Amino acid sequence: MPERSRVIYEKKSHVARITLDRPEVLNAMDLRMHEELAGVWDDFEADDDMWVAVLSGSGSRAFSVGQDLKELDRREQEGSASPATFGSRGKPGWPRLTERFDLSKPIIAKVQGYALGGGFELVLACDIIIASEDATFALPEARLGLMAGAGGVFRLTRQLPWKTAMGHLLTGRPMGARRAFELGLVNEVVPAEELDACVEGWAADVVRCAPLSVRAIKEAASASATMPLQAAFATRYPWEERRMHSADAVEGPRAFAEKREPRWRGR
Repeated sequence: MPERSRVIYEKKSHVARITLDRPEVLNAMDLRMHEELAGVWDDFEADDDMWVAVLSGSGSRAFSVGQDLKELDRREQEGSASPATFGSRGKPGWPRLTERFDLSKPIIAKVQGYALGGGFELVLACDIIIASEDATFALPEARLGLMAGAGGVFRLTRQLPWKTAMGHLLTGRPMGARRAFELGLVNEVVPAEELDACVEGWAADVVRCAPLSVRAIKEAASASATMPLQAAFATRYPWEERRMHSADAVEGPRAFAEKREPRWRGR
């Protein structure tokens, strides 16, 4: 009997819903899950009818506790695991979400329970983060002799004040949802029973926008993040070129003038 899929992938009304589905191990990510996720991200980026993704974990206990350490230990004992450092090149599922720097569509992380290690690194790679009040974030790799090599070291120090980020990286201390919100890491925190509705509201707001505008905004914001302002203005952005010359760039002002909802083509 074949093993069940590690990922649930559903598409409806311009929204892709991607669920890490190993609740019995708090959605720990094994090599097979990474392989399945790679196919999902390829499909999501290629499908012009999908405008935003919602990434979550099965069950109420965890988004994901990160790498499946039992699998890693087993592979090390078998001699099939090689020393690991930053990135996933050469490993199953490459490039993983944490290294898909040119993925042009927005991703909303829906976080309930634990987001630890690689699970937190997935969250950090998303564009919008919505958390339930019971969400807990941490990068405990230092306590395990490991490295937050899926971008945690790099992204946390960019998304939080330096000393705040270093305090969490160097100790593995957890961070609650409210604290993450106070620091600007999370967009919104709600009671667990309101999480679904809150995330759907955010996804609906993204879908209401012109998809080419959304992709152009994400591309320009990401690409220019480390540029001097003058260079950012002078740079040409492929998705902005497409938006600028698209029918949607005409449809938006026309719909406003005609006092109706725009009909986006997204192509």
